[in-house]
Amino acid sequence: LFFSALQEDTSPTYSVLMLATSFLAAFLIISSLGSSNGKMPGIHETAAWSALSEHTKTINGVHLRDMLQDADRCTALTASHGEIVLDYARNRVTEETMSLLCALAEAAGLDGKRAAMFNGEHINNTEDRAVGHFALRAAAGTSVMIDGRDAVADVHEVLTKIKAFSEKVRSGEWKGCTGKPLKTIIAIGIGGSYLGPEFVFEALKKEKTAEGAAQGRTLKFLANVDPIDIARATEGVDPETTLVVIVSKTFTTAETMLNARSLKNWLLQGIPRVDPSVVLRQHLAAVSTALDKTEEFGIDSNNVFGFWNWVGGRFSVCSAVGMVPLSLHYGFEVMEQFLAGCRDMDQHFLNAPIRQNIPVLMGLLGVWNSSFLGYSSRALLPYCQALLRFPAHIQQVDMESNGKRVTTDGTVLPFETGELDFGEPGTNGQHSFYQLMHQGRVIPADFIGFIESQTPMHLPGEEVSNHDELMSNFFAQPDALACGKTVDELRAEGCPENLIPHKEFPGNRPSLSLLFPRLDPFTCGQLLAIYEHRTAVQGAIWGVNSFDQWGVQLGKVLGIKIRKQLVASRGGASVEGFNPATTALLEKYLAGAQK
Repeated sequence: LFFSALQEDTSPTYSVLMLATSFLAAFLIISSLGSSNGKMPGIHETAAWSALSEHTKTINGVHLRDMLQDADRCTALTASHGEIVLDYARNRVTEETMSLLCALAEAAGLDGKRAAMFNGEHINNTEDRAVGHFALRAAAGTSVMIDGRDAVADVHEVLTKIKAFSEKVRSGEWKGCTGKPLKTIIAIGIGGSYLGPEFVFEALKKEKTAEGAAQGRTLKFLANVDPIDIARATEGVDPETTLVVIVSKTFTTAETMLNARSLKNWLLQGIPRVDPSVVLRQHLAAVSTALDKTEEFGIDSNNVFGFWNWVGGRFSVCSAVGMVPLSLHYGFEVMEQFLAGCRDMDQHFLNAPIRQNIPVLMGLLGVWNSSFLGYSSRALLPYCQALLRFPAHIQQVDMESNGKRVTTDGTVLPFETGELDFGEPGTNGQHSFYQLMHQGRVIPADFIGFIESQTPMHLPGEEVSNHDELMSNFFAQPDALACGKTVDELRAEGCPENLIPHKEFPGNRPSLSLLFPRLDPFTCGQLLAIYEHRTAVQGAIWGVNSFDQWGVQLGKVLGIKIRKQLVASRGGASVEGFNPATTALLEKYLAGAQK
């Protein structure tokens, strides 16, 4: 309007006003994009976020037991990929909620952020690194360019080396230094170098093909620097038939390297009559990029397997970190199927429409439950004993990724990100913490089930098979959490009045259910990739860097300081430089150790 009023004016005053107005317009545009320090507005400042915040008022007025009576809603709130079904009808959402969440994903630039990851861009901005764990399972012949190199070609070069080495060990071509075949593998690592591989190892232990491939072999993990863990890992193990795999990118991780030196000493003491250099060459392998350090340690350079700085520890299962020990145990062919399952889910995540995209939907629901409904925890409940270590792995994947306080540009968030993930296989958890879930705190839950058991069993005379008994609980618990038990229902059942308050279940507890056909190497890979990508989705929407972990560093630094104090105090020095509480504990520890 202002320009229209002046468009016929050709005076100098007009020119000055034009210039001033242009500056003003530019200022307003820049201001709309971010604050005066040039930072982009947070997701919480968008209209999409505000719409969802307002929408919670509607949701808070509706109970899940009523929502579940709507057949059309229940049908709409499902997604599938191949034989996998995701049912999220027991979440406190409607079709409107999902539309608003999709709008939030658009406002957060989810599509662009996902594309940036798959294009090899440095989305880990604080460490200036790409994030390429998907390239670890990409098909041979495809290409992903990261830092000017074809990452897929590099990956398959290492995989070829892993296949050759694992087959040599498994066939007996590569033997121990006394001529005995190497039947026991002890993998030394911590954090992502341990939790992920252990989850996969346990998941496949009783799967028919994998179990057959591992016949006569043993795989153990050594993670904790606690000497008890060393004793457990080496108990009943013959050094002459053991191959130790040391997993450390830099070969400097304090806990891992102390454990590595301890196992090195165990090997040398257990095989005393052979040249130490021969013992180490035949009984040690490593996953590392520090070839000078591995050679100095005594490891044959041909038995060192590398990976890249674009592989984060908690996302490294598909790299040599997991593939070396798991291929030695289960065989490379089994692990190829695991990689294929991951790859299948990578493509689903990249290409499926948002309302059928399982990892995206799960990520959106995670944001909804934590950021809008205020639920700070999440239970991971696999109704499959083989997944007993899955919750522990996802704890790290999710909590180390999204437990952040600032956005990627360093802006402090006005809300908390990440959930406290925990879990236990069903039905064990039902007799542990489900009481709190039903009548205490509201904890959204992920139920994971399988149509077929790895070890089917149906006793004569029993009405149902063991697996049907298990799965009866898988189907019952989500409904119990959602619908609860009302006072009227209790009275209709003749419940004594004094017990009604104790037996009432409020319900309205959200959950989702994932149903797979069976747990095998392929579906195990699919499951892992679902949760890896769900984590990335939530981080992308919140605007945090899901791929760094600066919160791990401070404790390490302080640990080094205390370690130096312990060394000094063993030599008689007094405890100095700590707060009074820590000083008192250190003095108590040192006094007890001296006794």
